[in-house]
Amino acid sequence: MNYNRKLITENGDEYPGFGFGSDCDKVCEIVFNTSMVGYQEILSDPSYTYQAVVMTYPLIGNYGMAEEDYETETPTIGAFIVREYNEEPSNFRSKRTLDSVMKEYDIPGIYGIDTRKLNRRIRDLGSMKALITTPGVSREKGMEILSGTEIPKDAVSRVSRRSISFYPAGYSPNGRNYHVVAIDCGMKQNIVRSMNERGINVTVVPWNTNAEQIVPLHPDGIFISNGPGDPTDVPEVIETVRAFLGKVPIFGICLGHQILSLAYGAKTYKLKFGHRGGNHPVKNLKTNRIEITSQNHSYAVEEESLKNTPLKPTHRNLLDETIEGVECEKDFAFSVQYHPESAPGPQDSAYLFDDFIENMKRFSLREK
Repeated sequence: MNYNRKLITENGDEYPGFGFGSDCDKVCEIVFNTSMVGYQEILSDPSYTYQAVVMTYPLIGNYGMAEEDYETETPTIGAFIVREYNEEPSNFRSKRTLDSVMKEYDIPGIYGIDTRKLNRRIRDLGSMKALITTPGVSREKGMEILSGTEIPKDAVSRVSRRSISFYPAGYSPNGRNYHVVAIDCGMKQNIVRSMNERGINVTVVPWNTNAEQIVPLHPDGIFISNGPGDPTDVPEVIETVRAFLGKVPIFGICLGHQILSLAYGAKTYKLKFGHRGGNHPVKNLKTNRIEITSQNHSYAVEEESLKNTPLKPTHRNLLDETIEGVECEKDFAFSVQYHPESAPGPQDSAYLFDDFIENMKRFSLREK
């Protein structure tokens, strides 16, 4: 076969295939996602910055790209790796092909490789660096490129907005329009939609906005968004959140969960290959109910470190027993490691936005 692209992984494996999207060479951290649908939301999720995502579902591109389904205006995913790519989507909502969008944003893709083998290697060996290049690049040259390339640590600053944005809710089903300041560390747009639907007015601020700049906005609550990378790479956000502990209700999702935990003095660590997909079972330790959740993260909160903080575990992953949620009841602060707003994924955990509203209501009554 006339292969025109090649994937070389850090452990020395080579995977010849065919290119789609941009034809640029790129080094990324390679990870896998087990979702069966939602490739557009995955492509446009800022949390995948500097990562090459391998889709375990074999057919990608078959329903095209719809204008309403982007999670950010400018996708920053590193690369897309799939078994079979479909260039002729069949969906009445489709406006463009996946290939054309990836070309526009300089995102390389490769298809026709053995993704089952590749995903098993990631599962067994852990996340690693990978190079998408041309067949003319030898394994030796590829390994040299990989060893000499570091994954940047500026992911949050790259994807966060540069200025403050306001998203009004309009009618409130709760009788009051609470005002939340959301710290954008790479925020998915469906988080804003989920809060607006519940009557929450949302002011989204850049990642490096400090507490002194947020106070004049008079928030009823602080939200810490999802985002890419290691939470310890953004000490500025941790300090900002620490300034509000006990002073206003706080809710964190994904990276925001890790940042809230670090603000209370807990520790985080990197998982072997992370959690990415729409089918992760999580147990709510307060209700004993099982929720099927959407997840996308490389880091987790160290359970032992919570013992030295006022945080209590509220949710646990049933696949590997990692901590999936924490709360400090007296401070009206809580967070979860997964995505209650989904996009893509199940909606079992959407109640958490209602819990945030209840916390703001209870906090305001206490203040009176």
